[in-house]
Amino acid sequence: MNLFRKLAGEFIDIIEFLDPTQNTIVHRFERYQNEIKNNAKLVVREGQMAVFINEGQLADVFSPGTHTLNTQNLPILATLKGWKYGFNSPFKAEVYFVSTKTFIDQRWGTKNPIILNDDRFGMIEVRSFGTYTFKIADPGKFIKEIVGTSGTFTTDQINDQLRSAIVTRFTDSIGEANLPIETYAANLNELSNAIFAYMKDDFEVYGMDVTKFLIENVSMPEDIKKEIFELSRLERVDLNKLMQMKAAKAMEAAANNPSGVAGAGVGMGAGFAMANQFGQAMAQGQTSTQQQAQQPVTNTPPPIPGAVVVSYFVALNGQQAGPFDLEGLKQMVSNGQLLRDTLVWKNGMANWDKAGNQGDLNDVWGQTPPPLPNI
Repeated sequence: MNLFRKLAGEFIDIIEFLDPTQNTIVHRFERYQNEIKNNAKLVVREGQMAVFINEGQLADVFSPGTHTLNTQNLPILATLKGWKYGFNSPFKAEVYFVSTKTFIDQRWGTKNPIILNDDRFGMIEVRSFGTYTFKIADPGKFIKEIVGTSGTFTTDQINDQLRSAIVTRFTDSIGEANLPIETYAANLNELSNAIFAYMKDDFEVYGMDVTKFLIENVSMPEDIKKEIFELSRLERVDLNKLMQMKAAKAMEAAANNPSGVAGAGVGMGAGFAMANQFGQAMAQGQTSTQQQAQQPVTNTPPPIPGAVVVSYFVALNGQQAGPFDLEGLKQMVSNGQLLRDTLVWKNGMANWDKAGNQGDLNDVWGQTPPPLPNI
């Protein structure tokens, strides 16, 4: 078997590599004892570069095309080997084919959640994922920094390292952006561009070039997402209109119900009118209620013809109470709630006055003598 390999190496004088995969970045051309014939043909296809390594040192680099290997086409290797006047015997060198095409659809994502401090929600865990594309810009540097002595190097072998660099840059970028958590979805393009600028410098160290970087999604816990949705709806809803709409729907339903109030003749139109009044009353709020409580009521029914009805409002503990008729006032006297100095008011009076000053209340105290004057 070794003899066959040796003979094959002696007779084959074409060096080339056809990539059967889509993820091979570097492939080392295997020859018996790394021997290459003088004037052998090197075929480098589009999307490839060929790198010659001599005893661990980077020598010549060939671009796409067909090359004849001799001292004229191998100036660096000729210098390293000390060939002054050409050579005819086979020489030893390692040949690496490096793919310079763009490797697309490379996936990245956060293995563990990233903790952010949001101004409204506090500490939040987020995750993110996306895609990126890259190509080899400097084959010699890539072999020295990444490949080393590996015979074949694929995207799977470098993705973990690249993902770690991407996640680090992503974490720094979103921390410095200090955006509200709900705005990340609207700023994915801006974040992608910011991280893309950092990534180009990081990849350049390895002889690589990032051609595209995209953030597809930034996710957060479901409970935070639900809370954000609820807050966003509240910020955009006109509460007065919402109450009017709900009242209108309730009145409409009542109008279609024969047993309801609207079914007794109010009708749908009246239902909407009532809804509008209800909405206006809700908009007025508590202020209107307080104003009504502070104003005296003057729309009491008129007295029965031929009868004299005494009806007074009484100031109790700084609050207006009543109105009370004579029987009610007598009961208040017996309970000690109504005194002659207690302020009262009835229709026709300009202001509140002491109960003892009202002539029509003399019967309320009966035969009880007035309090003694101060002597």
